[in-house]
Amino acid sequence: MAYLPLSTANLPDPAIDPAQGSSPADYFNTVLYPGNNSTQSIDVGFATDFTWIKVRNVADNHFLYDSVRGATKYLSSDTTSAEGTIANGLTSFTSTGFNLGDSGSTNNASNNFVAWNWKAGTSFSNDASATSIGTVDSNGSVSTESGFSIVRFNSGASGTQSFKHGLTQRPDLCIFKEKDSGGAGDHWVVWEGVALNPAQSYGYLNLSNSFANDASQWSNTAPTDSVFTYNSGYAWSTSQEMIAYCFHSVEGYSKCSSYVGNNNADGPFVYTGFRPTFVIIKQTSGSNAWVMYDNAREPYNVIDLTLQPHLNSAEIDDPDQLDFVSNGFKIRANDTNARMSNASGGTYIYMAFAENPFKYSNAR
Repeated sequence: MAYLPLSTANLPDPAIDPAQGSSPADYFNTVLYPGNNSTQSIDVGFATDFTWIKVRNVADNHFLYDSVRGATKYLSSDTTSAEGTIANGLTSFTSTGFNLGDSGSTNNASNNFVAWNWKAGTSFSNDASATSIGTVDSNGSVSTESGFSIVRFNSGASGTQSFKHGLTQRPDLCIFKEKDSGGAGDHWVVWEGVALNPAQSYGYLNLSNSFANDASQWSNTAPTDSVFTYNSGYAWSTSQEMIAYCFHSVEGYSKCSSYVGNNNADGPFVYTGFRPTFVIIKQTSGSNAWVMYDNAREPYNVIDLTLQPHLNSAEIDDPDQLDFVSNGFKIRANDTNARMSNASGGTYIYMAFAENPFKYSNAR
């Protein structure tokens, strides 16, 4: 049997391969910009379909825009509010990013902002009665290459319903929001299929509550490679316009998975198969915070700067949180506060996106 030398060059080619003219940065990119109280065009590097904006230096809401609902239409992950419109917020999506108006929420001259951006890019629609795929119609935008879809659907009548999610394999994580009602119970519902029972697991993006298993939430049915099943009137209200952001892991580009904490400064190493550029983490087994890290706000280890999707707080400098390394990330903090993702025996889910696949990563 012939053996190859021990070298990253001999690793398998990633699905999104820089050597073949594609890059993780073609599908996900973090951009920093200062506000200017006027108009400006933000260059993302691709035609973004999902843009999540947060002011860094003061407390204010998160603003989530997508091309399926349309520019100027936002949702805020830290509230249960219905979809809002800011005519001078994110005014349009472009072939290279997005344009901003002079709204202080996304372009105040006194503030600095971060924008996380995902590309979907291919429109789809499904007439459930015509295709027999799902029970309710859906439409949206999808990238089967990067495992990401944005889906709009109506929740339908009470009881078990399902919609086509547009991906070619079962999602690992989906985030749902009712667009219109905006009542106190209209949470950002998160389904995950990497740590708990995929037919029952759910949590809330707008709260730090632990995740739960509930057989009624998804009618005790895990998603498939074509449809997502839910219990209308239980998972959320009936006959509501919904938006969903669905993700599955792609080798060398993205990873949705879990790890177990040890409450030690020498925390767990989490293998992703790439050097991360962005990571979001949540404890499923406890009420620790959602936390978000990226290497645009902090290009060098140790990564300390934290934002939290469930809170409108300004960026926090938490010392010695984690390192981004060539093939994953290393937890560096013990569990001294709710933002430290390392409780002893605690289960954590995460979603990470690549700067470079391991095959092409360099030390930093």
